[in-house]
Amino acid sequence: TLFRSRATGKELHGKNWSKLCKDCHVIDGKSVTTTDVDIVFSKVKAKSCRTITFDQFKECLQELARKRFKGKSKEEAIEEIYKLVEGKAPVIAGVTKTVSSPTVTRLTDVSKFTGSHKERFDPSGRGLGKAGREDLVDQSGYVPGYKHAGTYDKKVQGLFK
Repeated sequence: TLFRSRATGKELHGKNWSKLCKDCHVIDGKSVTTTDVDIVFSKVKAKSCRTITFDQFKECLQELARKRFKGKSKEEAIEEIYKLVEGKAPVIAGVTKTVSSPTVTRLTDVSKFTGSHKERFDPSGRGLGKAGREDLVDQSGYVPGYKHAGTYDKKVQGLFK
């Protein structure tokens, strides 16, 4: 199987054993439950260990086969449970989904940004890059935000005419 643990790659932790049983449908919720899987794991593993070896893994499967396939002979039950586990890989469910909630949408809407954060984006919402992060020096000689910027030359020229 492709289920591995951080131990050495040849051993299986209880958490990974339980996940394997869920992903391979060994746990059916009726004859075999998660509790049964955990009990079999604790029964088979050594007292001081937290992992099982491959031989112990096969022993666990045989134990669960008797419980899962009660109507069949021991050999048939073991064959059936091996078919369930054979060639399966871990199931990754819901890991890559992105959350789309109104709160996240509101917080990432650049049209609602204010102050210095607003200056980092153009009207369409695209970032301005370095120009949006650096203070670009205004060489006009006027204080930023002054209403009558650029009118000094007109006033001075008007006095000397």
